[in-house]
Amino acid sequence: MRLRRLPWPLVVLVAAFFVPALGSRFYTFVANDVAIWALFATSLNLMVGYTGLVSFGHAAYFGIGAYTTGLLMKKAGVSFLLAFPAAGLLAGAFALVFGFFCVRLTRIYFAMLTLAFAQIVWAICFKWNEVTGGEQGMPEIPYPSFDWMEGLAAVVPLVGGYRTSEYFYFLTLVLVAACLWLLHRIVDSPFGRMLTAIRENAERAEFIGINVRRYELAAFVLAGGFAGLAGGLFGIFNRGVFPDFVYWTKSSEVLIMTLLGGMGSFHGPSLGALVLILLNQQIVSYTEYWPLVLGTILVVLLFGFPGGLAGAAGALWTRAAGRFRRA
Repeated sequence: MRLRRLPWPLVVLVAAFFVPALGSRFYTFVANDVAIWALFATSLNLMVGYTGLVSFGHAAYFGIGAYTTGLLMKKAGVSFLLAFPAAGLLAGAFALVFGFFCVRLTRIYFAMLTLAFAQIVWAICFKWNEVTGGEQGMPEIPYPSFDWMEGLAAVVPLVGGYRTSEYFYFLTLVLVAACLWLLHRIVDSPFGRMLTAIRENAERAEFIGINVRRYELAAFVLAGGFAGLAGGLFGIFNRGVFPDFVYWTKSSEVLIMTLLGGMGSFHGPSLGALVLILLNQQIVSYTEYWPLVLGTILVVLLFGFPGGLAGAAGALWTRAAGRFRRA
């Protein structure tokens, strides 16, 4: 039972800071990818898992955030300190406009309208050559400046000696951890409990006086804003922004992560992101038919663990704790 009291998110964060010490740039690359996708999937879970709104176009806000950061840092010369929050704000603004129309519909109609808006964003990114680079995208997005780390290294010896990509990895960990903390506070607040009530029974929630459409729109905007922040980090991590960031396949990928990890479980989407990325990395190295193998594994996992990996882990923990108490 003492293990349950450990602050596991903090333990995972501290352990993640030691990944570059393993000496492999590949491990750092994968860990950075997992951290960004964990934030992206958790932002979607705010809608799917807590509000009951299934979006097929969540990649639109991910791509808007990526293009915002890329345009500001590469073409306007704006610092990362301004470009990163701007990615979340602009993505949230687009989510407000799109969500105003989407939340007026329910179920499959809502899902298809989110997909329609996402495809409009993708078409603009794909065709607007003068601004977005069109089909070629925007390569060579610069890293933030880490010159100040040199001065800090003179005072703190452990800080120096890292590559720029590794400094960006540390920055990503801090920013993702801060965003996840904010999302956790949101879902644990009275606002989050209202979203859960809407998910369970929207008609009953409306009957007792909850403005369902207003709460759904607020969740839509928050999810879009955090997805934009994840996209801003991903554009720099990927060293370029391209139209496929906005394409529907990105929305399906993050939706699979959320389902695999466990909808409604806060840490489930992060676990789903970790498992899906690791499976993808391993399968690609063994066979060229990796989509078939990966799809089969995902079907087995989703049928075997209807509550997601987080739900399965919770059930196993409860069973093991019960046996321990009886022993």
